[in-house]
This record gives sequence, C-alpha cells and structure tokens, in this order.
Amino acid sequence: MTDLRSSNDLAATFDDDEIALCVLENTYSPTLVEFLGDLGLDAVWLDLEHGGPDPWDAGRIEDLLRAADGTDTELLVRLPDTDPTLVRKALDLGVRNVFLPRVEGPDEVREAVRSARFSYDGDPGDRGLASPRASRWGLAEDYVATEDEETLVGVTIETEAAVEHLDEILAVPELGFVFIGPFDLSVSLGHPGEIDHPAVEEAVETVRSKAVAADVPVGGLGFGMDDVNGKAADGYQLLNLGSTTGALEAAATEWFDAFEGER
Repeated sequence: MTDLRSSNDLAATFDDDEIALCVLENTYSPTLVEFLGDLGLDAVWLDLEHGGPDPWDAGRIEDLLRAADGTDTELLVRLPDTDPTLVRKALDLGVRNVFLPRVEGPDEVREAVRSARFSYDGDPGDRGLASPRASRWGLAEDYVATEDEETLVGVTIETEAAVEHLDEILAVPELGFVFIGPFDLSVSLGHPGEIDHPAVEEAVETVRSKAVAADVPVGGLGFGMDDVNGKAADGYQLLNLGSTTGALEAAATEWFDAFEGER
C-alpha cells in the first residue's frame, strides 16, 4: 500500500494560524470547482443545505471531489442536516471538511464530531470502518490514523440558541471551526435580512470574540474586500469572498454597462 491521500491543507492553515480564502461554488459544476482551484483558492465551498446535489448522490459528489483532487484546493461541504449518518457518508466519499447547519447546542455537535472519528477524546469514535473511496478502496496507507488527523468538522452558528450555548459548543473536543451565519441569525433574532441590526451585529461579535478566545478557528462571509481585510485583521481564519453566480453577475453587469450600442 502507498500514501494516496495528501494532507489537508485547510487543517494545516488553521494549525498555522493563517487565513484561508474560499468561494461559494453555487452552480455545483466540477469544471468550475477545478477552475477555482487552479486560480489558487484555499477552499471551494459547496453548500448542500440550500442547493446542489443530494448528499446521498455519491456519483455527483465524487465528480466534484475529483475536480478538486487535481488542484491545490480543499472542498468545504456544508451538509443539509446535523445527522451523523450524513457526516459519515460524506467522509467516506472523500470529503475531509464538513460543517453543519443550524446547530443549537453542544450535544448534537459532539455527536456529529464523534461520528467523524475512529478515536474520539480518549474513547472509541463512531465512524464506521470499511474500504470506501476515502481509503482509496483499501489502498491508502495508515488510513485510520490519517483520517482522524486530517478531518475537520465545523458548525454554523446561525441561531439564537446556538449563541446562547456558544461556550458549551466551543468546548466540544476536536471541533474544527465555527462559521458565522449572519442572515439566519437575523431571522432567528427577529430581524430578517437586517444583518446590520444592532442585535445581529452584537451576536456576530459575540461569536467572533468567544471563538478567538477559545482558540477555535472562526469563519464568515466577506461583503467586499474592505470587509474581508477587516475581518482578517479581527481574527477570522476562513473567509468567503463571494459566489460563482455573484462573480458572473458582476462581470456581466459591467459588460452591459460598458456597451455603447442599443440592446
């Protein structure tokens, strides 16, 4: 057997206290995943909560993984639910960086993180041991030890309950990162869409400051490069620059505005 699995560059970036930049690829195209990787992004975000293929559709997920495998980028996959079965399925397909939507307390987080580990916090984990794609169908060397070292399970903090239980969530052993979701927070706090509402801004800052203090990597959305640079200076280690469709809209709008003929 040979070492057929490279190290997780996103995990290494967090360990080195550096910053990872990602883009939401919301057309779910293997070609665009590959292209974004070739551009030099640290990670490509696939959001299976709000769109994309069903996580049970192994063939489509594998195609997206293969597209990333040929580049120096990591896939960052948000699952549609906190069900540990979904975590195990995604990891066995070869995903190494997953994060959960709409968590509310430490128990479901701990259960999900344990489901991603063969050994967890000094005890047996809940991940099933087989020979899936993640193990290169049994050909990968030191699969068990490598998977536990290279797998990240994060959570989205986007509900009022999650903010209330944040200290306990941040204390969950081997939590990989937290990602702040200001839009869902605005809904949960009773101000839908008002991400600049004082209550929403206070909740976002609470998550940021507590995560930094707990030495848990924190991620978030960037609203323009001034905002991205400001958040990088404030301790964010994972920043989303935008989306594929957003970039296409901006480019097409610029072309249309510059056209001097009639349309």
